Amino acid sequence: MQIESIRLKNFKVFRDVHLKDIPAFLVVVGANGSGKSTFFDVFGFLHDCLKNNVRQALDSRGRFREVLSRDATEETIRIEIQYRMPISGIDRLVTYSLEIAERAGAPFIQREILRYKRGRHGSPFHFLDFTNGAGFAITNEEDFQKPDEALDREEQKVAPDTLAVKGLGQFERFKAASAFRQLIESWHVSDFHIHAARGRKEAVGETEHLTETGDNLPLVARHLYEQHPEVFQKILATLAQRVPGIAGVEPQLMDDGYLTLRFRDGSFKTPFLDRYVSDGTIKMFAYLVLLHDPKPHPLLCVEEPENQLYPKLMAELAEEFRLYAQRGGQVLVSTHAPDFLNAVELDEVCWLVKRNGATEIRRARDDAQIRAYMAEGDQMGYLWKQGFFEGADPV
Repeated sequence: MQIESIRLKNFKVFRDVHLKDIPAFLVVVGANGSGKSTFFDVFGFLHDCLKNNVRQALDSRGRFREVLSRDATEETIRIEIQYRMPISGIDRLVTYSLEIAERAGAPFIQREILRYKRGRHGSPFHFLDFTNGAGFAITNEEDFQKPDEALDREEQKVAPDTLAVKGLGQFERFKAASAFRQLIESWHVSDFHIHAARGRKEAVGETEHLTETGDNLPLVARHLYEQHPEVFQKILATLAQRVPGIAGVEPQLMDDGYLTLRFRDGSFKTPFLDRYVSDGTIKMFAYLVLLHDPKPHPLLCVEEPENQLYPKLMAELAEEFRLYAQRGGQVLVSTHAPDFLNAVELDEVCWLVKRNGATEIRRARDDAQIRAYMAEGDQMGYLWKQGFFEGADPV
């Protein structure tokens, strides 16, 4: 279920942008304040809307007026995502559209639509369509032999600030809504903090998937060690290959019930605790745990993964992200590191430019000069440092 396009209208600095043909691995660069964090927050915002409701998601970002673009010509926030998913054995392009407005100081969902084409021709059919908390969803959407007018519509109501896909997505009879709800729930928007991943952790909590902050890293490592030993050994082998000097990692349950990680250096016989290991090694280990999850996330959003990592590891990390994408996931990364960009291909890069208070998105492949230099063997990071990404200050 790879995302193919995103359109944003009046979402903070994005007054009206449309990013199309999104690859499985996309790297976003731009000057400070250009909107990289805002672009990634779109996914966090939808996740928060689903987890709670639109009002709470907006409140945590300063309320509706702070999220609405300044000087917006329309008093609505619109997010539209197109993605492909298999339906009745055919990959179909599905569009999810969400439009949010405010009335008497209270935000509400002005329109929420889920649509795709039932056949090769014709306009996309609305399988879910809600306005201000009331609407319908189709219950037999996979019955493609029936004409549009013969499909079964079920009228429903939800709270005006609650996503219809949240409520209806719980029921299997609303297949498109259920699939999109699961997609949002499975997104991983990384907010990794090295201090949260270090140290002793109580042997309770989420153990199967790494959290956004990475604070359960020892718990997930132990789960992989015990339940998926082949995956854990692959992570260790990759870590030893990517980070010279590391011979292995072992999660250890201490006598007082806490978990810790013990690393083995190739030159020492005695393992040492993670507090003596570099931040970069811990971070690389955490990313490998995330990227080799036995139940991988369909979408990973990672901001500035280069922090605390040795520059020579940038190409290694970029390759790990690309391998994850090649296995079927999708990875969006923001970076300020030329060494990371040097490991990225022409079609995998876009940059953000802020003009007159609004942000534009540009693709490297659409720039004739960048395309020509890359064809001659130049690398993306060097071109960025030399100022060929107009409006994207590399400093």
